[in-house]
Amino acid sequence: MNYPQFSSESVCEGHPDKVCDQIADAILDAAYTIDPKARVASEVLATANKLVLAGEITVNGELDFEAIARKKIAELDYLDPVLQFTDKSDIEVFIHKQSPDIAQGVDAGGAGDQGMMFGYACKETPELMPLPISMSHSLARKMDELQRIHRWLRPDGKSQVTVRYDGQTPSVIEQVVLAKPINYAAAPQDYAHFFYENVVVPVLSEYGFSVTEGKMILNGTGKWEIGGPFSDTGVTNRKIVVDTFGGMGRIGGGGLSGKDTTKVDRSGVYAARYLAKNVVAAGLADRCEVQLAYAIGQVQPVGKAIETFGTARSEQKVIEDFAWQLLDLSVAGINEGLSLRVPIYQKTARYGHFGNKDYPWEKIIASQ
Repeated sequence: MNYPQFSSESVCEGHPDKVCDQIADAILDAAYTIDPKARVASEVLATANKLVLAGEITVNGELDFEAIARKKIAELDYLDPVLQFTDKSDIEVFIHKQSPDIAQGVDAGGAGDQGMMFGYACKETPELMPLPISMSHSLARKMDELQRIHRWLRPDGKSQVTVRYDGQTPSVIEQVVLAKPINYAAAPQDYAHFFYENVVVPVLSEYGFSVTEGKMILNGTGKWEIGGPFSDTGVTNRKIVVDTFGGMGRIGGGGLSGKDTTKVDRSGVYAARYLAKNVVAAGLADRCEVQLAYAIGQVQPVGKAIETFGTARSEQKVIEDFAWQLLDLSVAGINEGLSLRVPIYQKTARYGHFGNKDYPWEKIIASQ
C-alpha cells in the first residue's frame, strides 16, 4: 500500500442499495431458519413507492416474501409517507426455483459458478481491517443510532474518510465527509456542529484520532431533505467495495448479499478473509491478501494465491503452508468449517461483512 493518502466510504443502513441488500439477506435468513440446505439467489430493486423481488429460491417450506420485505422496511425506519417509500409501498414478487443445471453441480458438492474471490487483512485496526473503511463504517453506524433518537434525522446517509499515511502507518485524518437527510424545519440551528460533536469526535477518538470541524463536510450540496429509494433507486449488491475492504483490498466483482453460502461469491470471500486475517494475526505478515478461484461444478478451487505486499515476516512457503491447512477450501468444507448455514446474514448487509468479531469468518484460530 503505497498511497500517501487513502479514502474509503460507507453507507447508512437506510441507503437504497443497503435496503435492498438487507431485504435480500432477510429472505436468506428466513430460508435458513426453516431449511439449512436452502438455495437462495435473491435480488431486490427499490424505487419510489415500489419494491421488486426476483430470483431463484429452493426451500423446504413456505416463505412469505412480501411480509419479510415489509417487516425489514419498517425496521429501517421507512414509515413516514413524506419519504415516498414505506412499508406500505407496492411490492411485486418474481421468484422461482433454482435452475436444475446449476443444482446438479451444487448437489454433488461443486461450486455453483466460476469466479475469483479476495480476502484482505492488515494491522491498522484491532479488527485487522484498513482504518479508512473501519472508521467510515463507525461513522455511518453512529449516524443511524442518532437517527433513532433525534427524529429530525431521516433514513439514508453516507460517510467517507481520507487518511494520510506515513509509509504503511495511518498518521492523520485529512477529511471526513458526511451525508444525512435532514428535516430542516425541525433541526436545531447548529445541526452541523451537532454532527461534529456527536458523530465525528466520538468515532475518531475511538481510533485514537481527531480532526478540526473545518475538516468535516456535511451534505456537500448544502441541503438534503429526502433520501431513500425515492431520490435514488436501490439495487442489491451495488456496494461491494463498501461491503468488503473499502477499495484497499481487491474485489472479485461478485456481490455477497441475497446468496446462500453454496455460492462461492459469498462463501469464497468469507474463506479468503478468514485465511488472510489469521495470517496477519499469527504475525506472519503485516498485510495479507488471499485470492481463490472456482469453476462451476468443481469441488476444489482451481486457483489460490497469497500476497503480503513486502510485509512478510516468514518465508512464502511457511505462510502458504500455514494458510492452506486452516480450512478445507471446497464449498462443503467452507460451509462446514465456518458453520455458515445459519440465519445471521441480515446483519452483514450493513456496515460491511468484515471486522465484526461475531461472524464465524472473523475468528482467530485458538492455537494463536
